[in-house]
Amino acid sequence: MPAKRKTASKTAPKPKPEPQKPLPFPEAVRRAVRAIPRGEVRSYAQVALYAGRPGAARGVGRELKTLENVPWWRVIRSSGVLAPPVAVEQARRLKAEGVRLEGQGTHWRVQR
Repeated sequence: MPAKRKTASKTAPKPKPEPQKPLPFPEAVRRAVRAIPRGEVRSYAQVALYAGRPGAARGVGRELKTLENVPWWRVIRSSGVLAPPVAVEQARRLKAEGVRLEGQGTHWRVQR
């Protein structure tokens, strides 16, 4: 009597999904900043964390200077103080979104 041959199972094993490559830093920053809801703010450090690069807060600042079509005004310093070079325009935009600020001129702070 001949030996029975083993047959392949009817369900082939599913291929393992390949791990996703991390996004390039500029794209990760763009997505993190666009995800900030209107009327809310995040610090540069928080954006770096959400972009997958904790500790890259300065890199977030550099990227915000070059990225277009992102709500850059929603990103502030960890202390709540707005950066003097853009503070006037940033304060105007944040106030329009309902964020409470205190200060005047180029010295503004977000009220927590």
